[in-house]
Amino acid sequence: MKNKRILVTGGTGFLGNFIVKKLLEQGVQKENISIPLFKDCDLRKMENCLEVVKNQDIVIHLAAKAGGIGYSRENPGEMFYDTAVIGIQIMEAARQAGVKKFVAIGSVCAYPKFTPVPFKEENLWNGYPEETNAAYGIAKRALLAQTQAYRQQYGFNAIYLLLTNLYGPGDNFNLQSSHVIPALIRKVYEAKKQGKNYIEVWGTGKPTREFLYVEDAAEGILLATEKYNKSEPVNIGTGKEISIAELVKLIYKIMDFKGEVRWDTSKPDGQPRRCLDTSRAEKEFGFKATTSFEKGLKKTIDYYQKYAGDK
Repeated sequence: MKNKRILVTGGTGFLGNFIVKKLLEQGVQKENISIPLFKDCDLRKMENCLEVVKNQDIVIHLAAKAGGIGYSRENPGEMFYDTAVIGIQIMEAARQAGVKKFVAIGSVCAYPKFTPVPFKEENLWNGYPEETNAAYGIAKRALLAQTQAYRQQYGFNAIYLLLTNLYGPGDNFNLQSSHVIPALIRKVYEAKKQGKNYIEVWGTGKPTREFLYVEDAAEGILLATEKYNKSEPVNIGTGKEISIAELVKLIYKIMDFKGEVRWDTSKPDGQPRRCLDTSRAEKEFGFKATTSFEKGLKKTIDYYQKYAGDK
């Protein structure tokens, strides 16, 4: 991809930063990477989408409106509209501009609430997503339908990758909108700082989640960008799950916190289980996550304690 002109929507976000960093490491020239900034370029407006795709060879589309369970419950309309409209318009603009390849990023949230574990790509349409993130999940599903329709009608080379829950340095630690790992790290950090002997956690602790270190996710996306050119969606994950209760224990251990866990069972658990079948990614473009969960978690905690803890 060294000589390609590449547009990365959401390129200043959590995942976007790692994608851009890896592109530069792979020898892509800085001037060949375009990153539209929301304050200058609102991609909900079609004229802006048409402008940013001009003269691009590849579009890696990461931009979306996303957040944890609490944020999803409070902002389902915004999450649906922004995610769907930006994705649909940027893909259509890329098609009109003759972009050679479009990489659409989907989410594990698109899977049905009750999906056989591990989640296989062919089960994506076999039911409705879990209610707390259904609006976002359906918006992401729509982009898969669009990639396949555009390939069928226009021969447009669009691929679709389903990412599991990400974590790592640079994550969003805002308790109003963060996902579970950064939220737990911040809660433990603040409890220690304030001398509290407990933290409160939503739900029962029974649901399981799969977590992918952000740098591994970036690696998987770029391998697919380079090597994968088919219509079938592909899961990007680790294929391993951990319960929320076990996750809390692990964070306690790494952060050396001995406090009580107070489970707020009036709050939703979200999807009962999440774990992806990752065999297609390995077969099609040789991707396998390499960062162990404990190592990745320690790096994330170290980052927060060093850079974000006192903000």
